[in-house]
Formats: sequence, structure tokens, C-alpha cells
Amino acid sequence: MGRTLSCEVRPEDVGSRLDVFLANRNCYASRSEAVRYIEDGKVFVNGKVVDKKTPIKLFDTIVYEEAPKVKHIPMVGQNIPLDIRYDDPYMLVISKQAGLCVHPSGQHEDHTLVNALIYRYGRDHLAHVQGDDRPGIVHRLDMYTSGLMMCAKQDTCGDALQEAIRLKQIDRRYLTLVHGNIAHDTGLIDEPITRDESNRFKMRVGDGPKSRGAITTFNVLERFAAGPKDDGYTLLECKLFTGRTHQIRVHMHFIGHCCVGDPMYGSGDAKQQLGVTRQFLHSYSLNFEHPITHEHLSFLDSWPPDLAKAMKDISDRSLGRTQAGEEILTKLAHAPHQSKDIQLDSV
Repeated sequence: MGRTLSCEVRPEDVGSRLDVFLANRNCYASRSEAVRYIEDGKVFVNGKVVDKKTPIKLFDTIVYEEAPKVKHIPMVGQNIPLDIRYDDPYMLVISKQAGLCVHPSGQHEDHTLVNALIYRYGRDHLAHVQGDDRPGIVHRLDMYTSGLMMCAKQDTCGDALQEAIRLKQIDRRYLTLVHGNIAHDTGLIDEPITRDESNRFKMRVGDGPKSRGAITTFNVLERFAAGPKDDGYTLLECKLFTGRTHQIRVHMHFIGHCCVGDPMYGSGDAKQQLGVTRQFLHSYSLNFEHPITHEHLSFLDSWPPDLAKAMKDISDRSLGRTQAGEEILTKLAHAPHQSKDIQLDSV
């Protein structure tokens, strides 16, 4: 935890949004960093946690947690294969391979999606809406989650995509295989998510000043019978109405049906993981209106090789598909597949 500092409001600051104020006063390295600290409940205005859009008033007392000093990570292009599904002057859609970290961090200084984007397009031809250290990035997928993801080349497009995500105008859907059989064909999980105090890399369901609302809905697609070493499995389509860190994984853990292969929230019993060495989570569907051309764009991404193998291995244990399962899995069978040439050796 960093030091707690304060910052005074000057007459010229009055009316500025809180996140803009913090970035302009160099309290944080970028506006996106300021937003992260505000949303994590680490910034207080007159003793209260407030929204990033809160306008600053004269005589407000601003208290914030100092961000840790991080080593400067040079932004270099690296020739990392990308599976690009859509590309125009404003944005692109990729199918991200599992094992590819989205942006550099203390744990992954290079060989990230950002490095791949810089190599292909150049840093000056990418949006910087998430800060100068994350060119091209609009939203994120966990390192070991695969599938469809949007990137932006221009700030105007990037800002519009982020606003569309905030307004829930972008339909993002995931496939996950979870442990056990879920009885109901549909479900809604409306539980706030906060950081686990004992492990800063882990999240959990819980109330508190730093909790953020999180809503996940799911449709059961197919159920699989129990075997001698497991309690069976359920294939789900999940839709996000919010985009919290590890949201699907945390919500599945909360209802007692962890994602297969999940190293952080799962049981850890290798015999039940079907040979999957990362969370069984794939961003398979993306539907939205292009913020610049206003064209409706729709994408489907079929199973990557590791998940396809797991599904094949349990196919003879199927207890039948639901109606939603018949429709979705039939479409998925004809969807583009992620190329084996872009799989990372670490997965």
C-alpha cells in the first residue's frame, strides 16, 4: 500500500472531472491510472469515495493513495503473430491466443499484445485512451483467456468504444466449461466483486467500500455425466453486463461451479481438469455498432485447439444439449478457428 497524499484545488481546477484533475496535477501518471485508483476506492473527496466524473469544487479536500514507482518499460515492437479478424483505419478485432498478456506490467515487461500491435502498426498509429503505456488497448482479457478482443487505432474510436462498453452497448459473450451439473438452464449472478485482502492478485465476492457491482448471466448449453474422478461438467454461455477483473471466474467460484482448469479459483485437482492447463474461458462472440462508420459488426470465434480437445474427450458423456446449446454450438461449428500457428508455447 502506498503513502496517502493530499492535493489542493486551485481556482483554475474548479469544474474539472476528478480523473482529469488527478492526471493534470501529476498525482497519477495518466488519466487511466487515475481512473483505476478512483474505482478501487483509493481516492477521497471530502472524505468520501466518489465517481471519476465528479466535478471538483473550490476548497474540496482531495486525498489519494500514491501509486508505486514502477520501472520504465520501453515500448518496443515485437513480431508476435496475431489472428486478426477485422481491420480498418479506426480499429481492429483479434482472436487473442491464451498465454498472451495484453499489456506490459511488472510481471510481463514485453512479448505482450501491445508489443505485437506496435510492431504491426507503429505506436503513433494506435489509440492511447488507456494511457501511453497501453497503446491500442480498449479493454482486456486475462492472460490465459482466449478469444475475441477489440483494439483501437485512433483516440476518437477508442473513447467511443470504451463509452459503448460502459453503456452496455457491446454484446460480449464467453464460453466456459465448469465443474458439476447446473440444474437450471439459465441464471443471473448479481454479486459485487472486490480484491482479496490476503492475495492482491485474486478477487472475491464481497461487500465493502472498494467493492464494485458485477452482473453475469448464463445459459446452459450442454451437460456431461459424472465420471469416476469428477462430478460431471456443464458448458455455459456467459454474458457480461459489467467488466470486472476475473468476473466470470469469481462468479462461477461463488456459485460452486469453478471453471475447469482455473489455477486460481479452482480445486487444484489435476485429475478433474481434462488436461486443460488454464482457465476454460473463451471470448467467442462479439456484436456491436462501429463507432465511426456505424456499421453493425458481428464475430464468432470457434474453439482454440486445447479447449476443442477437452470438449472432444468428454463428448461421449453428453447428457444432451439445451435448445440454446443446439443453436449456439451449431453456429460455432461453422465459425472461424484460431490458427494453431499462433498458439504460445507456454500453454
